[in-house]
Amino acid sequence: MSGEIDLSRPVIVGFGVVGRAVARALIDRGFVPVVTEDRPTDSMVAQADELGVEVVPEPSAERLGELVSTASVLLPSPGVPDHHPCFALAQAAGVGVRSEFDLARTWDDRPLVSITGTNGKTTVTMMVTDALNASGKVAAAVGNTEVPLIAAIDDPAVELFVVEASSFRLGHSDRFSPDVATWINFAPDHLDAHASAEAYELAKASIWAHLGPSAVVVANADDPVVMRHVPSGADVVLFSMTDPEAEWHLADGALVGPDGPLLRVSELLRSQPHDLANALAVAATASAGGAEPTAVAEVIRSFAGLPHRLELVGEWDGVSWYNDSKATVPQAAEVAIAGFESVVLIAGGRNKGLSLEGLRATVPPVRHVVAIGDAAAEIRQVFEGLVPVGQAFDMAEAIDAAAKAARAGDVVLLSPGCTSFDWYPNYVERGLDFCRLVRERVGPA
Repeated sequence: MSGEIDLSRPVIVGFGVVGRAVARALIDRGFVPVVTEDRPTDSMVAQADELGVEVVPEPSAERLGELVSTASVLLPSPGVPDHHPCFALAQAAGVGVRSEFDLARTWDDRPLVSITGTNGKTTVTMMVTDALNASGKVAAAVGNTEVPLIAAIDDPAVELFVVEASSFRLGHSDRFSPDVATWINFAPDHLDAHASAEAYELAKASIWAHLGPSAVVVANADDPVVMRHVPSGADVVLFSMTDPEAEWHLADGALVGPDGPLLRVSELLRSQPHDLANALAVAATASAGGAEPTAVAEVIRSFAGLPHRLELVGEWDGVSWYNDSKATVPQAAEVAIAGFESVVLIAGGRNKGLSLEGLRATVPPVRHVVAIGDAAAEIRQVFEGLVPVGQAFDMAEAIDAAAKAARAGDVVLLSPGCTSFDWYPNYVERGLDFCRLVRERVGPA
């Protein structure tokens, strides 16, 4: 049932994966949406026809104004930027803006464990889901994954949902109320879509805006931005790399929780600083969600990493090649670089309006840079005068240049610090192309 959201005349903005899932959910429940799409494709049109949904392609300002002013609710897809005119039109017309999370929470009351953060949220989401499933629960990883929450609620077998919560969804939610709500870290991001860094921060903070009285807040005690948004009076669980007073922390080479050591750091397959921070976040979140300690420990112990995030492609002639295509913000690249002693860095792509100056501090271990993509000039400016910097005009050329610069003991690291949208449709395609080309051009014949 629709509850407090008036779904008599819903308008969906954007017809990507989430927009289609929202449309399908509305239709299945007897509501008839209208969709606007600024960049329609043949596939979108075909899927709209299959659903029986009216799509208004590339609406004029006048047509968009008519649609929004007569809507009962506006349902934007993730990634619709804050400067899109639909939001100002909705505000002027007094039309509410809601997210897929709001719809899902209206129609389904099963427990939610939710995770947000600038870096690491996919890793933490997947590991928490694994820990809950290993504890005998039926959990599904949803949200900013391949399965939107609004689609996942159709599966009656799932007992609880582990929701990877992006700023885009959170920023337009007004009733999303997780039972466990985790914020793992913060750094400026998505400034090409959010109105400002402050708007992005507030969108992230809204994960804690509508919590029920029994909800558990999990927060990174080492992140001052996260900590200043911790709601007063909440049941708070802290994790920290440095503070022994936090419920989950490091001590004497072990991950330690309220009941004592969980496992030794030496048991982990991956133990770089960001891996340990993620492990603490997983332990705190999964435990708050009801996972068994033995299951949490085994998931953390056996975690070998996600594709495209510091993924070892191979080692030839003493040079190791790593795919870190998922590093789409400079902070993620900085974290990846810090784990190595000597790096030939491939960086660039399409910048999201973020400062890349922090990358200067990665020299050393960076000793040579290959700049790529739309942001190549920015990358060159950051590193010139510090280390040799070259530029490549496609990924094959970047790999050849990196191979020429690398010497035994080096790591060649694709850690772009930027999005892929100049050369590729997403970071996955960029990473796959990098891996394929490395194996073709550098690997054994």
